[in-house]
Formats: sequence, structure tokens, C-alpha cells
Amino acid sequence: MYLTIRHDTSYRYEATVHYSIQQLRLTPASGASQVVRRWSIDAPGKLDATFDAYGNVLHTLVINKPHNEIRLHVAGEVDTIPLVDGHLPDGVGPIPLEHFTCSTRLTEADAAIRELANTVPALASAANLIELSEQIVQRVKYNPGVTEVTSTAAQALALGNGVCQDHAHLMLACCRARGIPARYVSGYIEPGDVEHGASHAWVDVWLDGKGWISVDVTHAAFASEIYCRLAVARDYEAAAPVRGRRIGGLEEQLKVSVTVSGQLAQ
Repeated sequence: MYLTIRHDTSYRYEATVHYSIQQLRLTPASGASQVVRRWSIDAPGKLDATFDAYGNVLHTLVINKPHNEIRLHVAGEVDTIPLVDGHLPDGVGPIPLEHFTCSTRLTEADAAIRELANTVPALASAANLIELSEQIVQRVKYNPGVTEVTSTAAQALALGNGVCQDHAHLMLACCRARGIPARYVSGYIEPGDVEHGASHAWVDVWLDGKGWISVDVTHAAFASEIYCRLAVARDYEAAAPVRGRRIGGLEEQLKVSVTVSGQLAQ
């Protein structure tokens, strides 16, 4: 599928900001599941490009003169490749699998998560992962505005409400509680008639003998050609599209607009 993506982010500040630094994971990479045809980021300053520890493209934006707003404009086109039952033919990747079995602050399993993880007797097939996804979205209804980006998987489960990020963190927590490697994925989805787009989060789960299986927990479906991958990490904190710090500014007003449209590849 051919995806056209536009992502606009604006920060407005109540008072003057004297210094700000932003880390942007807003650039997809070509791989076994997608080919980037065109991509650009417009920002109010020079972007220094590198790669983070997970191999994600990382841009750093530093503004050291007084400012009251920051506007970021991302646009591009990506060809995506269908995956059979979510299977990514990329191989293990640059990070040892053991790294993705370790819990984080956002994905630590409590007793309720361990109970949820064991509602599916085996996690040995792609179908088992869909079954666990169904259990998660039954227990945690999609409901924006209840959780925060700092909310943990355990908190979302206790609240019974959350968004795609919370569903992904719960899947990570369940898999890691059972010793199964799993990683967080941030990116975009072509929403079509389905709710909960177009900026999105899902997971890759490593199954022995099968490799990475990409699963959209929120929709209890495999992540395939309507998805564009931006970054992977152990959780949201290490894969967030935009993270930053500033001096000054007082209150911040954030506006985000994401549109993704797709057409079948010729």
C-alpha cells in the first residue's frame, strides 16, 4: 500500500522560552515491511541527525534564543508491504532478545497483570497473541483522556480505560511476565473506517521458531500494510515521537494533527 502521511505539531507557551531541546523520532526507516519514498521534517532550527541505541532515526533540535512557540511539520510517502500473520522477516535486530524481556517502569507486572497474562494458556503462536489482545481490550476499553503518557500498564488495567499506548504496554507487561521478548512500536495507521487513528502504537512479540510478530493490540489484529513504523524500544518513553525540555514558558498548549491516507500500490 502507498501511504501519504502528514503530521503537524505545535507548542505554544504562556511566557517566553529561553532555551529548549527536542528529540524527534519522526523519521521512518526502510526495511522488510516498508520502503520510504519521500520524507521531510520542517523545524524552526537545525536538526542534528543520528541513530539511537535501538537503531531509530533520531533528530535533535536545539533553540537557544527566546521563543513563544515551536512548530514541526512532517510529510512523506511510504510503500508498505503486506505481512503474513504479522510476521516481520527482519531477523532479531541489533538488540539482544533478552533486553526485551526486562520490565520497565511503564510495563512492570503486578498481580493483576500476571493474572491477565495467564488467561491465554500458551503464547506460542500468532493466534495466541491475538487472543491475548482480545483479553486486554475487553479489560481496558479504549477511552481517551483517562490515562496520561506517564501512566503505567498496571494503572491502565486498574482503571479499565486507556488508549493504544496503554494497550501496547499491557501486552508488553504480559509477555515479559512470561519471559517472552516484546517491544513497543510507534508509528502511523491508515485509519479507513476504523477508529483510533492515525498516530498509533502497537507491539512486536518474538516467538521462537517464528520471529517477530507485529500485533495491533487495540484492534486485536496483525499490523500489516496499513501501518508505517517510526520507532521501536522497550516502551513509550524510549520511542516517543517527540520528547523535550525547556527553560521558561510556564504553561504549554500542545496541538497535534495527523492525517494518513492510503491507496493500493500500482
